[in-house]
Amino acid sequence: MPRATARHILVSSEAKCNELKAAIEGGADFAQVAKENSSCPSSRDGGNLGTFGPGQMVKEFDTVVFSAPVGEVQGPVKTQFGYHLVEVTSRQD
Repeated sequence: MPRATARHILVSSEAKCNELKAAIEGGADFAQVAKENSSCPSSRDGGNLGTFGPGQMVKEFDTVVFSAPVGEVQGPVKTQFGYHLVEVTSRQD
């Protein structure tokens, strides 16, 4: 079964999500941006979500995590929780 590790940043608006993505692409540290901006409890750990398999996260999130290139920040990804920036840190297929 495929497994992935990922980290994310959760915010309430697409505009904020795009602003943070631009900051990360400009050299800001993902973990630091997560700690300062993410509304998810995972923000305390730099947005780390640990290891999980398909179906353990909401569908929109799952789709990105199991298809996006490893190490590239994806988003905004809209879910019922808000807008996410997602970075797949590793994946075994």
